[in-house]
Amino acid sequence: MNGIRIDKWLWAARFFKTRALAIKACDLNRVLSNGVAAKPAREVKVGDKLEITNDTGVFGIEVLGLSENRGAAAVAALLFRESDASKELRARALVERKENPQFFEPAPLGRPSKRDRRLIHSFRGR
Repeated sequence: MNGIRIDKWLWAARFFKTRALAIKACDLNRVLSNGVAAKPAREVKVGDKLEITNDTGVFGIEVLGLSENRGAAAVAALLFRESDASKELRARALVERKENPQFFEPAPLGRPSKRDRRLIHSFRGR
């Protein structure tokens, strides 16, 4: 195998849960292959440098292996190598999110009260 579609590879390497999400990320220019925005059908080869943005952060990786099949996480981890700078940036972003608690409001306990429901309905425009 010389090359594989990038959306299949992203799915097999477990960066996205479905191929549809991988295709959408490519369409939204969240996947860069060797510094160029990658379309879903673009071929990825061993040695390519990818920059992938997903919910967990920005990954700067080098492709080490190719696979069309989604396997175990341990097998998927052998398909790529993440750069040290990428690991450091993601760790720093995680620390910043934990230090800033204003974005993490606790979920309300129990069901909404009658007053809460009225506020929800007025907010939604009903």
